[in-house]
Amino acid sequence: MVRLPGRSTGRATSPAKDARPRRAPGSAPAESDRRDRPQDGAPGRPQNAARPVRTLRKRAASLRSSLSAGSLAGQVFLLQVFIVLLLVVAAVVALVLQVRHDSTDESRNRSLAVAESFANAPGTLDALRAPDPTAVLQPRAEAARKATGVDFIVVMNTDGIRYTHPERDRIGKKFVGDIAPALAGHASTEDVDGTIGRLVQAVVPVEAPGGKVVGLVSAGITTDNVGGAADRQLPLVLLAAAAALALATAGTALVSRRLLRQTHGLGPHEMTRMYEHHDAVLHAVREGVIIVSGEGTLLLANDEAQRLLDLPQDAEGRHARDLGLAPDTADLLASGRDATDEVHRVKDRLLAVNQRSTNVRGGPPGTVATVRDSTELRALSGRAEAARERLDMLYDAGVGIGTSLDVTRTAQELTDLAVPRFADFATVDLFDSVLAGGTPEAVTPLRRVAVSGVRGDAPLYPVTQQIRYVESAPQARSLRTGKAVLEAELPSAPGWKEQDLERSAQVVEYGIHSLITVPLRTGSLVLGVVSFWRSERPGPFDDDELALAEELVARAAVSIDNARRYTREHSMAVTLQRSLLPRRLPEQSALEIAYRYLPAQAGVGGDWFDVLPLSGARVALVVGDVVGHGLHAAATMGRLRTAVHNFTALDLPPEELLALLDELVSRIDQDEETEDGTAPVTGATCVYAVYDPVSRRCVIARAGHPPPAVVRPDGTVDFPEVPAGPPLGLGGLPFETAELELPEGSRLVLYTDGLVEDRERDIDEGLDLLRGSLERAGQSPEDTCRAVLDARVPARQTDDVALIVARTRALAADRVAQWEVPSDPASVGEVRASVARRLSEWGLDELAFTTELILSELVTNAIRYGAEPIGVRMLFDRTLICEVYDGSSTSPHLRYAAMTDEGGRGLFLVSQLAERWGTRYTPDGKVIWAEQQLP
Repeated sequence: MVRLPGRSTGRATSPAKDARPRRAPGSAPAESDRRDRPQDGAPGRPQNAARPVRTLRKRAASLRSSLSAGSLAGQVFLLQVFIVLLLVVAAVVALVLQVRHDSTDESRNRSLAVAESFANAPGTLDALRAPDPTAVLQPRAEAARKATGVDFIVVMNTDGIRYTHPERDRIGKKFVGDIAPALAGHASTEDVDGTIGRLVQAVVPVEAPGGKVVGLVSAGITTDNVGGAADRQLPLVLLAAAAALALATAGTALVSRRLLRQTHGLGPHEMTRMYEHHDAVLHAVREGVIIVSGEGTLLLANDEAQRLLDLPQDAEGRHARDLGLAPDTADLLASGRDATDEVHRVKDRLLAVNQRSTNVRGGPPGTVATVRDSTELRALSGRAEAARERLDMLYDAGVGIGTSLDVTRTAQELTDLAVPRFADFATVDLFDSVLAGGTPEAVTPLRRVAVSGVRGDAPLYPVTQQIRYVESAPQARSLRTGKAVLEAELPSAPGWKEQDLERSAQVVEYGIHSLITVPLRTGSLVLGVVSFWRSERPGPFDDDELALAEELVARAAVSIDNARRYTREHSMAVTLQRSLLPRRLPEQSALEIAYRYLPAQAGVGGDWFDVLPLSGARVALVVGDVVGHGLHAAATMGRLRTAVHNFTALDLPPEELLALLDELVSRIDQDEETEDGTAPVTGATCVYAVYDPVSRRCVIARAGHPPPAVVRPDGTVDFPEVPAGPPLGLGGLPFETAELELPEGSRLVLYTDGLVEDRERDIDEGLDLLRGSLERAGQSPEDTCRAVLDARVPARQTDDVALIVARTRALAADRVAQWEVPSDPASVGEVRASVARRLSEWGLDELAFTTELILSELVTNAIRYGAEPIGVRMLFDRTLICEVYDGSSTSPHLRYAAMTDEGGRGLFLVSQLAERWGTRYTPDGKVIWAEQQLP
């Protein structure tokens, strides 16, 4: 058994009930009870002046209790205080006696010296022989007395009669004292109780040159005068003694306090009992305890520590590095550093070591370490840690797989999660139809869509490789049965090698030795197969890991199937949307047009555009945006585009066309109202512009749409003030137009809000950025579209973008012919002649007959049924356009004349001879036009 030096060999008969020693009545509280309180004699926290007095009283009472006589510390304290007090009293008494003795000696010496000095002073002898010695000696004696500080100097004759005295009434009287020795020629001193107190006086003879005594001199001084200085110093001495007593007491209190902390206020009997309990606990506890000094010497090792560390019998007193321990364990014990649950292997045990310093609170330098056998606990915690890691992986799969509705990206997220936490390599193979959003077909080959690995040189099939697995391959078995397959020892699996003998040999040579294949299933659909490969870890996959792989793939399959469904719906919406947009632009001469349409990646929207030729060589541009995304927005966009085509055939002004669209959107909302009274709010914006190449004027109206931009031929960019009407579908407010005159070569830019507005910037900032990109763009519409999209469209856009850039052209003046026609039937012939001449100039003689016939009918109808003014205009463009205008708003209509009718066949002839014809209303009347194809 290992014992502490000086420990009693006896043990307690029963184990201690409490590991903490009990405190005796009246003893000091234990150190743990005083942990949060400042120690006596040490500076505490700053005290508040308003703290109640009872707090101080409680502390004083606590100190008195802790230093009571019942504790060992209290007994030592009282003994030390008594010794110090006794020494101080003895020192003061000795000092007082010494002061008194010194005062008497000083009085004798001083009085004797003064008397001898006065007796031997020049003139004293002569004064004694003078007729009146008092007259001479009295002043001298008083002066000497005052100078020397004695109480009196008396000069007398040999009979003892005084010649001098401080009190003149005593001159001539008998001296009180013994003068016999002085008459014999000897100086003497004596103590006398005089009227002024106890004094010491000296008597000295005054001798003539022959040695005869002719007089006597006496000097006296009271002991109070001599000892006054000492008496005045006595309080200081007593004060110093008191200070010494206080310091000694404080030192004694500190020593007792230290002893109190070490003994915890216990008496000898209680300390003995505590010591026995400590011994019993130390050696009975099932945890090793080791105490090492600051130099690394082993001071104590209990029985459990000796058993766990296999220490020698003479381990105590030897250095920690000399105990035969493992280097890491010996270094830890000798280093003195703190350690918490450090695991050290000792033979077949895994020991958890905790080590702390012992001098944290003024204790001796060194460390105490506890050693606990954690071999079984480590095994259990290892299994628990593995289970926790698997749960963490499944949780991460729930939040990390399926962050996007992209099939390939979702598959890559699965492989990235599995490597290296679960496998060293992971691959995902999907049917080609799944990538396109379709239903998987087992007869089609698979395509590798994702690969992840700890290294990039593995001889596995690469991404995008099309694979057709043989029947014996683990992947094929998983696809066929719908269950996971575990190939623990891959090199010995013949069915797997038949897939590709050369590649299989490379895989085995690379070090891949274990495989799990899991089918990607959602319900009855099998989307593909996931393969997990192991090479770095020596052990093969086991059944627990097979179950984890199935759970992991099952969660990923849901996300992949969602991405497949979204891909299918997105493809359908994109297909529908693109089918509703113009496939090619119509031929026209008024504008040079370039356009871009970019669907949103998050979902198909309702942005659309169109270019519509109008009568009179005019061209209409329209750009719209339906609120929302998806099939509903695409279908609504198609309905609006069809409506615009129909309304454009009526050749309506922009504001009237927008008003009809507004009414149409309102009806769409009403038609789609459900039984519960709810309906999706369609909502749309639109901008409609009509450009006339003859007048170079552009009329624009918009309904809640961003304003158009105009790039002048000199490169300046502005946003014209086009009145902003309400979005389509709100109703109730009319739309207004703005008329712009555009020089030839100007670029008109129409766009949707996806180009200038998103979540990160508002429309004003977007318009400023658009202005900058237009200023830097080239002159052609194609260059302009490219520059705008390169500068403005983000890598992953959240809204559709439709953009049209139209550079204006002007119809040359020599291709326009115009005549005023009087309201007279005879003027029809003049018109026909003028038309024939102009057609001859244009080289269109082949069209002269039909053109004359068409204009004759139209001019005749205007004269007969219309109102002045009447005019004729011909335009030589891609077609020959004939226009007749008059001041009446009455619209002609085509009808079939009966056999007996004299008229009604004019418009019928026009419709037969012309390629197209129609009516266009103006603020002052109407225009009837007809187009003919050029020969």
